[in-house]
Amino acid sequence: MIPANFNYHKATSVKEAIALSSELGEEAKYMSGGHSLLPMMKLRFATPEHIIDISKIDGLSYIKEDGDMLKIGALTTQTEMEHNALLKESYPILGDAIWLTADPSVRNVGTIGGNIAHGDAANDQPALMLAMRATVVAEGSDGTKSIPIDEFFHGFYMTALEPSDILTEIQIPKAKKNSGGAYHKVERKVGDYATAGVAVYVELDDNGVCQQVGIGLTNVSAVPMRLERGEEVLRGQKITDELIEQVGQIASEDCEPESDLRGSEAYKRSIVNTITKRMLNKALERARQ
Repeated sequence: MIPANFNYHKATSVKEAIALSSELGEEAKYMSGGHSLLPMMKLRFATPEHIIDISKIDGLSYIKEDGDMLKIGALTTQTEMEHNALLKESYPILGDAIWLTADPSVRNVGTIGGNIAHGDAANDQPALMLAMRATVVAEGSDGTKSIPIDEFFHGFYMTALEPSDILTEIQIPKAKKNSGGAYHKVERKVGDYATAGVAVYVELDDNGVCQQVGIGLTNVSAVPMRLERGEEVLRGQKITDELIEQVGQIASEDCEPESDLRGSEAYKRSIVNTITKRMLNKALERARQ
């Protein structure tokens, strides 16, 4: 289908974009890569009167370690992340997700900020951000704010961002010694949204005891979901095969999938069980290298 008529505006700075959004009101939407918003507009699920293109704003595309944080600019594309040497070396979980995201033509323009700000539980990056305990930085008419990822997703396509807010940066705790993460999703075909997906991130001490763990689930609830009960089972323990089996079962019980064209509820619960166990083993393998 063809989107409804809209007015196009191109912002050259964060300040200009916020001013435009404040002036135009709630009928204005920001767009970076457009791969989340435009399909919804074509289906008339979204009919904004104004599009504010923020894709060419300077200074929002970068990947760097700064102090105890990995900082990624919101306009950094999936392709830039895919080929970044730092991420390949120290944060391979991000590469796991990127290689499963759509196709190269989408990754060339799709941004990490847009992927997260869209608030879609079917997108891949939100589960990773939950697992890695990210913080979202946004700028709006009331200044700069930092939002812990557990407080960011409020509902179906709903986030903590106010209408004029622009997500500017993602901050992730810097990779520690004996840490590792992994992500995988099951999809019907290459480039599809996940039938179900699981992100796992673990930090071990020198004795192999789990000091911190994060488990995020993709597309098995209305909002990106943290597997809190499973994390509690593992934290402070040496992670054994028995504990991994237990957490896989917890994942299948605590997720909230619905039957749809991608599979039945029972099928999705079974997938979550299996992927959770596999990603725990893969994250542990990386943490022990």
